[in-house]
Amino acid sequence: MHYELDHPLMKQKMTLLRDKETKFKQFRELAKEITILVAFEAMKDLEVEETRVVTPLVETTGYKIKNDIVIVPVLRAGVGMLDGVLNLAPKARVGFIGMYRDSKTKEAIAYYEKLPEDLKNPYFFVIDPMVATGGSLIATIDLIKKKGHKKISIISILSAPEGIAAVNKAHPDVKIFTGVVDEKLDENKYIVPGLGDAGDRLFGTK
Repeated sequence: MHYELDHPLMKQKMTLLRDKETKFKQFRELAKEITILVAFEAMKDLEVEETRVVTPLVETTGYKIKNDIVIVPVLRAGVGMLDGVLNLAPKARVGFIGMYRDSKTKEAIAYYEKLPEDLKNPYFFVIDPMVATGGSLIATIDLIKKKGHKKISIISILSAPEGIAAVNKAHPDVKIFTGVVDEKLDENKYIVPGLGDAGDRLFGTK
């Protein structure tokens, strides 16, 4: 299941993000702003419980989030979205998972994994700018589920239909929240029309 954010601000910011003339500083700023918009929607599934709060006038009923929120950027490009999510959930805990693709088998292999422990009713949000083939995200979710965690959603900026379909098939219980769903993957597995290599554009490495 996936949710595409249909919003005027998203459309304008995505246009600027796609532009090949957008430099990495502005690209990072736009990626952060888009992440905030998508993450706000993704976090609607968090659970709340009642609490009491005293306003300047009276005591009344308030709410607090019951879940331990865990943000998991997929290295390296997911790191470029981390500040955006933490703006919404500053008390969230952060884990990291690094993936590389085996040149022969084409399978995603984890080379680094560090997840928080001692969690109470955790909700994991896996962040990656692009859902392309979906392979790295599927492997990341596999790893999180092996740790016994079940509440997981994906936050992305841009997705391909092929990647969404692959993740839905492997993990039908995981929701994908994305800024935009593009047309397709090309023969080189790049999203079209896309925005190029998100990692390079975020960190100025190309």
